[in-house]
Amino acid sequence: MKSIYFKAAFLSFCFPVLLMAQQTPTASKYNYYEAFSPDFYSKNGTDTRSADGQPGAKYWQNRADYQLTASLNESNSEITGTEILTYTNNSPEKLSFIWMNLEQNAFKSDSRNNAVIPIVGSRGGAKGEIFEGGFKIKSVKIISTIKGKSTESDVVFTISDSRMQLQLPKDLNGNGGTLKLKIAFSFISPKYGSDRTGILDTKNGKIFTIAQWYPRMCVYDDVRGWNTNPYIGAEFYLEYGDFDVNITAPSNHIVVCSGELQNSSEVYTTEQQQRWMQAKQSEKTVIIRSAAEVTNLSSRPTSKPTLTWKFKIKNARDVSWASSAAFIIDAARINLPSGKKSLAISAYPVESDRVKAWSRSTEYTKMCIENYSKRWFEYPYPAATNVAGNEGGMEYPGIVFCGYDSQGDDLWGVTDHEFGHSWFPMIVGSNERLYAWMDEGFNTFINSLSGEDFNNGEYKQPIPDMNQSAATLTRADLEPILTTPDGMKESNIGNLCYYKPGSGLVMLREQVLGKARFDYAFRTYIARWAFKHPQPDDFFRTMENVGGEDLNWFWRGWFLNNWRLDQGIAKVKYLKNDPSKGINITIDNLEKMAMPVVLDVKTKSGKTTRIKLPVEIWMRNTSWTFKPEINEEVVSITLDPDHVFPDANVTNNSWIAGKNEVEKDVIFDSYFGTFSSKTIPIKIVFSEESGLLMAQVTGQRAFPLEVSGKDRFKFDLGGIEMQFNETKTECTLIQGQSYLFTREK
Repeated sequence: MKSIYFKAAFLSFCFPVLLMAQQTPTASKYNYYEAFSPDFYSKNGTDTRSADGQPGAKYWQNRADYQLTASLNESNSEITGTEILTYTNNSPEKLSFIWMNLEQNAFKSDSRNNAVIPIVGSRGGAKGEIFEGGFKIKSVKIISTIKGKSTESDVVFTISDSRMQLQLPKDLNGNGGTLKLKIAFSFISPKYGSDRTGILDTKNGKIFTIAQWYPRMCVYDDVRGWNTNPYIGAEFYLEYGDFDVNITAPSNHIVVCSGELQNSSEVYTTEQQQRWMQAKQSEKTVIIRSAAEVTNLSSRPTSKPTLTWKFKIKNARDVSWASSAAFIIDAARINLPSGKKSLAISAYPVESDRVKAWSRSTEYTKMCIENYSKRWFEYPYPAATNVAGNEGGMEYPGIVFCGYDSQGDDLWGVTDHEFGHSWFPMIVGSNERLYAWMDEGFNTFINSLSGEDFNNGEYKQPIPDMNQSAATLTRADLEPILTTPDGMKESNIGNLCYYKPGSGLVMLREQVLGKARFDYAFRTYIARWAFKHPQPDDFFRTMENVGGEDLNWFWRGWFLNNWRLDQGIAKVKYLKNDPSKGINITIDNLEKMAMPVVLDVKTKSGKTTRIKLPVEIWMRNTSWTFKPEINEEVVSITLDPDHVFPDANVTNNSWIAGKNEVEKDVIFDSYFGTFSSKTIPIKIVFSEESGLLMAQVTGQRAFPLEVSGKDRFKFDLGGIEMQFNETKTECTLIQGQSYLFTREK
């Protein structure tokens, strides 16, 4: 582009002309470069994680297969167990040591978990219960086969709070090397175990809901190596594998567990086995053991003091169980899209057996699994069991623990949420210790759709008013979503891990990508990372590549930062002061977040026109003027009429005729013409284009002028002002110096 010099140096402007761009209001905090900066991703794709968000050609993850036994001592709440772990190192690296999680150690009196619980209390810990908590690791041995003979040898191990390091006698080879360990352990279960495991007293016996009950492998991955974050509140990050579980409990107990029961003939009566067969074929709930039968000795095999229950589950990241003499049991068939079947099961005490309560649990469970299987990805496990416990709600593969006193929409909500976790993080195995929003937030999002699907909307929730939610979602003292949950104020976790990311995905689906593109991209993400370990970038990249949009502005504003949104109607002006000639509407972006724009314009005839503007209007502007196809007097203008955006300031979201000002349009006709100067060898031609006064300097593209006073105009981008005299025969160009131009005849 050319440059023009006035004597030594008058003017140098090599710039594109943006006809609709207005100048930055001084009150705006918005920085369009910061919002749309292209450097959101800090690294390129790799062999293990592709640039488009899918697992790379050389993606790997390790595997942990478990054979577990547990024996429950009801009198002292002790669980004694053994674990045979087969660990497969699929990484390319040799491992000289391994790390394991010992989450029960959070309940030791000197644990880090107890140390970080504030005086005012916490969801974590054991609610002040005094007991001898934590694992007792009785032995750790390597099982080797030498010349066809199995041998066991001790392993050197070090316990550090909720982690255990095993120093291997020789390196575990990569690319498929295997290690077999045998661990003997025991622990006393807390009555309240961080709202994730515990013991509930009922009139017919205790309900034991048992989780984090065996030493579990830490994940070794391609991103951080060993993931050894201590258990101080955040949830879990675990390897996938197959589980073979034997649980020995008093014979009057019924045990439910992740996976499928293998020996029903040994642990249920003949009549109960027949009821199980009926339930597997039934769309309606079938009672396996009724409330009346709970106190009937004949409802349990009693020839032995204890019974051993055997379960199996494949390709899972964990296993949990519950045991009680107080259980009512019922079940119904789950129909999966492929034609396969699963089984919905509920276990609860008589205290929960009410018409609007747990008697509908199996109905809720069946619907949740069927619905999410159709919408997103087929449920992979042979059973889905809902257990009434003293937890508010907690999820594990194939089994969840929900509040025994929940009923009505509360029971529906917690059941739907906990079984939604079957997809996040049980199928899509994200790192909950670091990124709780990748399971809680995603689950909250899919929960927002399920209420419409269940029983003709029986529990359908009203659409949230995001204007009202804005103050909470973007409160100034709130951490960003991309903060580890252990690094958040505990009172903020519900917002940052659940509600805010869930609301963000609703906006992304409803307002940015649209339902069809979002749903396809979201299903693709689940399918790509089913039974694998995605990172945030893998999700962001998948949604962008499959959805076909650069969403860095969205991730940056909503997830990486705690930015606010404030869009406002700034000016309204009729062209030539005549409504029949059209209207210009100016909107400002006043806070740091960018979002698309939706307006309703109502005219005097009663017609309402909806206008949608893409987020790209904010890519290089803080204020935007547009001319809708409206040629009559406007009664009102409403910004974000459906309250779908988190606009933190709604006072500037409406314009009402008679109440708000109509800006007077300047008639430019008297300024038109060609002006020349005796001191500078150029001419300036003034004309009108798209309702703007345009100036064209000899050899340059025309540029727009903005009214800045009486007969005065400015072009801020070039640092230029134009002052006309009263008769419009002269114009003074001001840029540091003043240059007089005269109208040519």
